[in-house]
Amino acid sequence: MSTQAPSPTGRESPFFENEFIVTKTDMKGRLTYANDVFLRVSRFNSNDVIGKPHNIIRHPDMPRAIFQLLWEKIEARCEIFAYVVNLASNGDHYWVLAHVTPSFDGAGNVVGYHSNRRKPDGPQVAAIKPLYAALLEEERRPTKRKDGLHSSRFLLDTILRDKGLGYDEFVLSL
Repeated sequence: MSTQAPSPTGRESPFFENEFIVTKTDMKGRLTYANDVFLRVSRFNSNDVIGKPHNIIRHPDMPRAIFQLLWEKIEARCEIFAYVVNLASNGDHYWVLAHVTPSFDGAGNVVGYHSNRRKPDGPQVAAIKPLYAALLEEERRPTKRKDGLHSSRFLLDTILRDKGLGYDEFVLSL
């Protein structure tokens, strides 16, 4: 398997509304489990992904500010819902509505993270795309990557504050 991410093809990697994509990761975001739907849709085999960072499927059109928010929530022991566009190993993409939660051991310690994803409706994807495009534009504007992330996150927080919604509420309102 190549270590370089493929170029996006613009084609969608299909999956069905009644299917769930499920993955689990360790504390550092390395995959420890991937179900057969994940493997089929992402076009990886389990040897390609187990032990690898979950961001192996990160699509370049996915704003980093959303992942920053996601990590803040799950590291704070909270769940989060988010729309995410992923990149399959052949360059195809697929949109998901992700529900990401920390995984706890019997003593209540976080031992990893669990994500269940469903196929979102077309109107939901259409509604989130303009926001993600604006966030990406903010991220790419400054010459320093860190400044771009900060600017994008500020824009996201401003939009949500103006709507009077948290990100989860916003996502579930679409």
